[in-house]
Amino acid sequence: MMTDPIADMLTRLRNATLARHERVQMPHSRLREQIARILRDEGYVSDVHVETGPRPRLTVVLKYGRDRQPAIAGLRRRSRPGRRVYVGYESIPRVLAGMGIAILSTSRGVMTDRQARASRVGGELLCEVW
Repeated sequence: MMTDPIADMLTRLRNATLARHERVQMPHSRLREQIARILRDEGYVSDVHVETGPRPRLTVVLKYGRDRQPAIAGLRRRSRPGRRVYVGYESIPRVLAGMGIAILSTSRGVMTDRQARASRVGGELLCEVW
C-alpha cells in the first residue's frame, strides 16, 4: 500500500526528466490525472493519456526544450500525510516570483495558484512546480 501517491507521482516525474525519458507511466487515480492535466495546460508536459483496463495507467509525455533541457526544472511536495498544509487565498505562495506554479486542492477542485486567487478560494497546498 502506498501512503503518499502524489509524492510517488512527483518522484516518478523528477526521475524521468533527469534520465531524459520520453514518457513516464504510473498507476491512475483521479487526483493524479488532474495534477497531470494542470501540468499539461501550464506547459510543463506535452500530453497526458489514461489507459483503461483492469489496472488503469496514467501516461505522461514529458516536454523538453533546446539541448534536451526538461520543461520541469523542479518539483516540491508541500502538503504531506504527516503534515498537511492549508492556505487561504490571500496567503497562497508565489513560486519563484510567479515563474512557477503551486497546485492546490480546493473545494472547487484541483487548480493552480493563479486560478485559486482569481476564484478567491484557498485549500490544501499539494505541490510546487517550476
